Amino acid sequence: MVTLVGTYPTLPGLSWPLTRTPVWKTGVQPTQSGRELRASFMSYPLYKWSATYDLLRTASAFTELQTLLAFYNQCAGMYGLFLFTDPDDNVVTTQGFGTGDGVTTQFQLVKGFGGFVEPVGYVVAGATVYNAGVSASVTLNSPSNGWVTFATAPASGHALTWTGSYQYVCRFLADNYDLDRFMTGLYSVKKIEWQSTKP
Repeated sequence: MVTLVGTYPTLPGLSWPLTRTPVWKTGVQPTQSGRELRASFMSYPLYKWSATYDLLRTASAFTELQTLLAFYNQCAGMYGLFLFTDPDDNVVTTQGFGTGDGVTTQFQLVKGFGGFVEPVGYVVAGATVYNAGVSASVTLNSPSNGWVTFATAPASGHALTWTGSYQYVCRFLADNYDLDRFMTGLYSVKKIEWQSTKP
């Protein structure tokens, strides 16, 4: 597995909007009669983000351009993986993720957003897992991919929930981006894109 480079930097020159796009993969085969055969190849989507930076400074006290460029180069373009905190989709409270059966000890943590439930890619340290409402002893996979292992299998019928924060494991979508210098020490980036990966 590729080592995580770090967390995508928060820079003041980010303009609005920050575009988020759910990405599905569907096969569509039309027939002679006009009907279609469709197959969905994914059980949950990937997400793509697109950002524009109107102002990235290079002065000694403000090094936004250097920060973004160094992060991108540490990722080696599309190769490296990094963490991204979506500003509106990063935390759950008592989110259900399974039911004990008295045997299973490993479970995938999930998050619900707008009624759609999907696996979590990366769990931020400090999350709390509950077994029938009681804080439980679990081990988080390392590197974190959203899987937890209970010290003792939860009893049959016990509701399993968790509270905590999560991030998306992402990669950049291109091996090159244009950095436009429009004034001494001032740059802009028309568009930079990254996409989540599956745990």
